[in-house]
Amino acid sequence: MADTSSFTGPGRWLTILGIGEDGVEGLSAPARDALAQAELVIGAPRHLSLLPALSCRVEEWPVPFALGIEGLLAYRGKRVVMLASGDPFWFGGGASVTRHLEAGEWIAHPVPSTFSLAASRLGWSLQDTVCLGLHAAPLPRLRPHLAVGRRMLVLLRDGDAVRDLAAYLGEHGFGPSDLHVLEALGGPRERVRRVRADAFAFGDVAHPVAVGIACAGQGRALPCASGLADDLFDHDGQITKRPVRALTLSALAPVAGETLWDIGAGSGSIAVEWLLRHPANRAVAFESDPVRAERARANARALGVDRLEVVTGRAPGILDQRRDDAPDAVFIGGGLSQALLESLVTILPAGTRLVANAVTLDSEALLAQWQAEKGGDLLRIELAHAAPLGSRRGWRASFPLVQWSVVL
Repeated sequence: MADTSSFTGPGRWLTILGIGEDGVEGLSAPARDALAQAELVIGAPRHLSLLPALSCRVEEWPVPFALGIEGLLAYRGKRVVMLASGDPFWFGGGASVTRHLEAGEWIAHPVPSTFSLAASRLGWSLQDTVCLGLHAAPLPRLRPHLAVGRRMLVLLRDGDAVRDLAAYLGEHGFGPSDLHVLEALGGPRERVRRVRADAFAFGDVAHPVAVGIACAGQGRALPCASGLADDLFDHDGQITKRPVRALTLSALAPVAGETLWDIGAGSGSIAVEWLLRHPANRAVAFESDPVRAERARANARALGVDRLEVVTGRAPGILDQRRDDAPDAVFIGGGLSQALLESLVTILPAGTRLVANAVTLDSEALLAQWQAEKGGDLLRIELAHAAPLGSRRGWRASFPLVQWSVVL
């Protein structure tokens, strides 16, 4: 049987204790024992207020959360209880702390998360519901999930954030969505109310608050497939067009948790779609034009992937600063040159996937030369769109494009 006692075993000094609105009554026996044995209890003021008077030292966790980690670690060797909301490892602070610890230094005692309590109140299947923690994140994180019939549970900062959420849904065509406003779940202040997003007028929403969203309306959902419509991106013409973008993403073959370098990012469309493939993906966009760099950031925010890092600078020089953060895949959308390819071969570790697109005869010849030396696939892409031709219609051809994809 696993040892669930808090301060036994060599080196175990920290108990991460989840607490709900029902306070000490909702804690397990091992969790109560941890409080009784603690030399220090540290937590947010709201969490501390849920406990009776303690005989040990008590400290408030600072804001923002990251500021408290160094102070907590300074108490290593003391018997410390850290308070957190519900399940500390589901949109909580647990993992932010334990990444600094060895496995034997801590134990956690969770209680039902807000998501679990909300699903049980609404009768929603939790595994089929999108769960997001937006108390410290921007509302556009919702954007990839907005689709008619979709259900979401969202943790929010306060009542003002609920109002902003209702307005955001309306701005994107999902005003008819039902909002289930769930306040202080599990405690004596619990309240659950229902309202349409476009009719939201509550002025007394209490913290902590979660919102269940039953998505409805005529809003535009983001497709799950690669190759989003070009008009979803703000651009000045410097954009990898939709069909080519779909082929490029296919060649880049994003895998969950991987990192992309998007060189000559332009509007950032390739990096944004890479990030949309999985929430654990990372992308670094390199763009020499400051205006385009800011446009790439804005596109990422608008489409709900604000994690995009944009570096303003010219490749290959700017790349040398990122040697210690090597990517899994690289896309060259602009600035293709012999110097850039030579630099990448030097910087990138073996096994990195590289995809480069060329439009001009000069860059096409360069890719043909490198493909002959390094192998990989060389693909010529020729597209034509139907367009008016006098009183009839004909095919209007785009410039052909050559794509080289290789594993270095």
